[in-house]
Amino acid sequence: MLFMVRMDVHVPHELDPAKFDALKATEKARAEDLQRSGKWRHLWRIAGQYANISIFDVADAGELHELMISLPLFPYMTTEVTALCRHPSAISAD
Repeated sequence: MLFMVRMDVHVPHELDPAKFDALKATEKARAEDLQRSGKWRHLWRIAGQYANISIFDVADAGELHELMISLPLFPYMTTEVTALCRHPSAISAD
């Protein structure tokens, strides 16, 4: 199943900058691993915001949930998930 996920990151002002830098590095590595595995198909930054729109290709909503909660920045995110399906008039598979 394909899911479109908007992730908005809200970092508390009191979070230690060194801890935040470490979280970002770990998050980047995890995101890269998921992209290489084919689970995280597309990743776009939303200009001017600490947010992204992503496309995930997973078996079901349960797998998506487990994947998302594995992200180091998940505790600081608000998310919006939309299930997607192929449009009958689409001429491209991607």
